[in-house]
Amino acid sequence: QVQLVESGGGLVQPGGSLRLSCAASGSIFSFNAMGWYRHTPGRLRDLVAIITSDNRIIYADSVKGRFTMSRDNAKNTVYLQMNSLKPEDTAVYYCNADTDDNEYWGQGTQVTVSS
Repeated sequence: QVQLVESGGGLVQPGGSLRLSCAASGSIFSFNAMGWYRHTPGRLRDLVAIITSDNRIIYADSVKGRFTMSRDNAKNTVYLQMNSLKPEDTAVYYCNADTDDNEYWGQGTQVTVSS
């Protein structure tokens, strides 16, 4: 069983920055992949970024050049640095872990981009 705890969400003005963190209870080094997803009302949960076990990172087109995903295996934590935030980035952001046994989700953290 893996537990994921997100933090770092909040209210920010357009053009601002936030950094999300996702701390895992297990060793993320052994996970197949970890990802960030976001959900807004009326939409499915959308992929934002994903990092694989061999450190390949894939970004959604909508965030390329603005968001950066990284990992710290020693801290069992992944991060999402979000720059140049736009109102359309407003969503609940979820951390995801894909392991050999199962898929796990965090509880989500709200990001609101508004002036």
